Order: sequence, then C-alpha cells, then structure tokens
Amino acid sequence: MPLPLLDLSHPDDAGVWTKRLTRLRSTASLSSEQAGQVAEIVEAVRQRGDEAVVEYMRRWTDPDFDASRIRVRPEEFDQAETMLDPGLREALERSIANVRAYQEHILPQAPAPMELAGARVGLRYRPVESAGLTVPGGVAVLVSTLVMLAVPALVAGVPASQVRVIHPPPTRRRNEPIGDISPVVLAACKLLGIETLYRIGGAQGVAALAHGTEQVKPVALIAGPGNVYGQLAKQMVSGACGTDGGFYGPSEIVTVADETADPKCVAADLIAQAEHDPGKCFLLAWSRPVLEAIRAEIETQLTERGRSEAIVTALQEESAGLLVSGEDEAAHWADQIAAEHVNLAVSEPEAWLDRLNHGGEFFLGDQTPVAAGDYYAGPSHCLPTGTTARFTSGISVHTFLRRSGTVEYRGGMPGVAIDTIAELAELEGLDAHAASARVRKRRD
Repeated sequence: MPLPLLDLSHPDDAGVWTKRLTRLRSTASLSSEQAGQVAEIVEAVRQRGDEAVVEYMRRWTDPDFDASRIRVRPEEFDQAETMLDPGLREALERSIANVRAYQEHILPQAPAPMELAGARVGLRYRPVESAGLTVPGGVAVLVSTLVMLAVPALVAGVPASQVRVIHPPPTRRRNEPIGDISPVVLAACKLLGIETLYRIGGAQGVAALAHGTEQVKPVALIAGPGNVYGQLAKQMVSGACGTDGGFYGPSEIVTVADETADPKCVAADLIAQAEHDPGKCFLLAWSRPVLEAIRAEIETQLTERGRSEAIVTALQEESAGLLVSGEDEAAHWADQIAAEHVNLAVSEPEAWLDRLNHGGEFFLGDQTPVAAGDYYAGPSHCLPTGTTARFTSGISVHTFLRRSGTVEYRGGMPGVAIDTIAELAELEGLDAHAASARVRKRRD
C-alpha cells in the first residue's frame, strides 16, 4: 500500500508519527539546514544584482540562462494572448471572475469614525504601492497561482502596472532543448493587465524583488508560494520590503473521514495533493475499515495517473493514514497538523468545522474537492503550510492592504484628555510628551 497506516494506540506507530509531524513543522523554520544557503543567496543578489541572479538560475534551473532572458518583452505578451485557445481563454476568464467576485466580497470597508472622549477616531485602508508575486515554475504550469495572487492584489487597489511577477522557466540539463515559460501564463498576465514578468524564481528571485537589480524593480511587498528556499528568502528580506507573513510551501491536505465518506472521492483528493511532488497527505479516521477502503481506492486510482511515480513517493515518504481512538482525537491531530487544506469528509461537516481551529482552507463534505479551491471557487489557493496555519492565514485582498488609525480633536482637546496624557507621559519619564499635550490647554 502506498499510504502508510499508523495506529496511534501503538507506541511504535505513535513514535513514527511524532517524527513525521516534527519534520513537517520544521520546514518553516529559519534554523533549518537550508537557511544558511538562502542567506548567502540573498546577500549575493543584494550586492551583485543581475550577475548573481543569472549565476543561481544557471545552477538550479538552466545552465545556459543569461541576463537577456530575465524580463519578458511586451510583444511576447501580445503574441501569447493572440494564440490563446478560445476555450482556455473562457476557462481563465471564469476563474478570474470568480476570484474577483469573492475578493471584492471580502474587501474590508473602513468603519464610520466614532466620537471617543472628545476625539474623532477612525480607520482607513490603503493598498501597498507595488507588489511582487512569486509564481512557481518547474514541472507544472501554475497559471492558477498567478490568478490567485494577482486578483487579490488588483482588487486591493494595487495598480496593474505596479504588479511584478517572477516565474522561472522549466528546469533543464545541459544539452537538453531550451524551454520557456508557458505562453498561457503570458496570456493570463495580459488578461489581468500585468505588464511585468521576470523569468526568475527561488530565493534569488525573491531577493531581486526585495533589493532590486539592474533589470528587476524592487517592490513594497512580496507575496506567494514556492519551495522552501523561496519561502525562507521571504522571511530573510522582511524589512527590506514587506512580505505576506506566511509560509506557503509544498502542498498539504488533511482529511477527516467517517463511515459516510466516499472512498473514491477522498482518495482522489489525497492523490491530487500528492501530485504536487512532494505533496503531504494525512488521512484521519477512527475506523480501520474506512482507512482500508480509502487506501485500496488510492492504489486503484494510481494506475490511472500520469505522475504516479511522484505520487507514490509523496505518499510513502511524506504522508500517513492515522487510525485514532475517536472523533476527539481526530480533531486534536487535525489541529496539530494545521494543514493547508482540510477536507471534512464526514456526515455533518458544518458541525465538525466548529470543532477545529486551524487550517488554511476548509472543504466541507466529500463532494467538495480541493481542486475547486485551486482553480475556481473564489478564495485564493495560496495558503499556509508546515503547520503555520496555527498562527497565519492564506493570501487574500487583506494581504495587500495597510490599515492606519486616524485621530482628530476638532474643537481642541478636553482638559481630562490633556491631564491623562500628561500624567501617563510623566510616569514614563517623557516630559516632552506631557508638554506637547499641555501646550494645547485652553486658557478660556
């Protein structure tokens, strides 16, 4: 069976699970073994710009990469849009429309100002001035990630001309034909109004967006998923620019299943996440027959999948089916995993939702595939991984907004406000603060 089954009532299985969970949680740590290498990359790009970017692109992506390929030319966008298949155009437009409708629905509105102790206090929202979006490359053509990042930024009010995307070409070895990023990605940029796309990625791409290079313009905020190197780089450049504050790494799913779950649907969702190479898939159930039925269905469906080798590796090395004692233990472990995707394949998913605190996005019922969130439903699929959903959220229109309080004493400060401010300031030894309030005291 490709998905290991661990009975958490057995000490040996519980020990295996503890190690696997610890490894999952450590991926988001700056103390990880990759962190030192990432720090070197970030500093090299900061100091040497395009030269360093090209060096690292040659090392990991394309040995023949050169600086002339860094930025996509305007005519390439135009040509890609012209060649876009009409059916695919319609699919992209439907996806964009759904994501835009959802993001507009959740766009926060400033509350009306309130009168408080003589002051008029309020709140305002403003978008960041520019945004850098990290769209992974490699094997899959992740045009959906471009949509899920760009639409929230645009709805927040970031000008399309100030949205800058990094997206590397396919990985290749020397003497293999040189490939390029998918024209569908270029066409999607055109549909979204995005004018700037760089053929770079990884930690070097993040560093370029943060510090700027000869060709890459720096941005106010970087957002998006990627491998561990790119996600660690975001943490390291925070301060030079803003970041989304999340760790959006290799894909994950946790499924809670009871006897009502359809094994075919549950297995299909687990396989879909394992397909990300490496995906991480966790199945929780308190019934051994439920677990066995789903595992058997996984084995059956694997023969039909094109990337079965990568899927099997992800299932065997990164994933687990967990037999727990009951619903309470299942809820406990689902919250500990705090997965990017949480699939509630149970008879009363809404009631189960109230039992859980952590998850990037919740999919209620076995008839709700995670793929709906990946491509079509509306919420962005750029979600926290590595158990970081315990304290952070997925990307949305909120990611690209800054909020600021406002304070106004229209008719002058009340005496009680002045006296309170002065007393507290003097308590802290800040007599200039106290004086700045007292100087406004009315003499009438």
